Amino acid sequence: MLRREFKGAFTIWYRDVLRFVRDPMRMVGSLGQPLLFLFVFGGGMAGSFSGMGRMGAATAAVPAGFDFKQFLFPGIVGMTVLFTAVFSALSIVWDREFGFLREVLVAPVSRTAVALGKVAGGSTVALFQGTIILLLAPVIGVKLSFLQVISLWGVMLLLAAVMCSFGLLVAARQKSMEGFQVIMQFLLMPMFFLSGAFFPLKGVPTWLTVLGRIDPVSYGIDALRQVALAGTVPPETIAAMHLHPVHVDLAILGVLLVAFLVPAIWQFSRQD
Repeated sequence: MLRREFKGAFTIWYRDVLRFVRDPMRMVGSLGQPLLFLFVFGGGMAGSFSGMGRMGAATAAVPAGFDFKQFLFPGIVGMTVLFTAVFSALSIVWDREFGFLREVLVAPVSRTAVALGKVAGGSTVALFQGTIILLLAPVIGVKLSFLQVISLWGVMLLLAAVMCSFGLLVAARQKSMEGFQVIMQFLLMPMFFLSGAFFPLKGVPTWLTVLGRIDPVSYGIDALRQVALAGTVPPETIAAMHLHPVHVDLAILGVLLVAFLVPAIWQFSRQD
């Protein structure tokens, strides 16, 4: 019984990964927005960021002389993982529209195994995409050791699983791809901009602090930034920017994973 369930989840995971590997244009196209933010937006803001430090206007959250592109880098990694993970759930709606999901649901495996396979497949694809962005670290002066890369993979995989579960929760009751995309665009952009990817969440207005604490993505970005910049910037600089210690961020992400995954599986199990 367990072997059959595992095989069913593995098959769903393998299908999603195989579709990603066989579609290089999808891989290249999904990198356009992160690269645009990193090099165009990051490059444009870098001068203003360093200029603030030279004029003595830097704050505890924005240390003097800090390279904005280095600050932005973990946020772009998180952005890549976020968007890839959430939109991987779009395949659920796609499969429903074209009838493939009905064939999957009548297979001799539980719907829980199917849902877990979708989350695992989307998380793996998001991890691949995030790893590609990590290859750009030397270009912007971010030094990553082997241990840091392993740690970043762990954080990215956990963040991807959380957001895949969230995407599955939304997609489970959607009947059209258009409806899913509208809802996701409405939710994703605020989640991304409030996550601290573009600016530290310290020293901001109270309402922005509250929204940042509610945003699940902020905990992933916070952990990614602490791990990614550990070998590049002084510890006191990281301490001035982070919200929580890494283990607290990971614990909160773990709680959010359960909070999203359990109702997502329940919703998916109620599919007709």
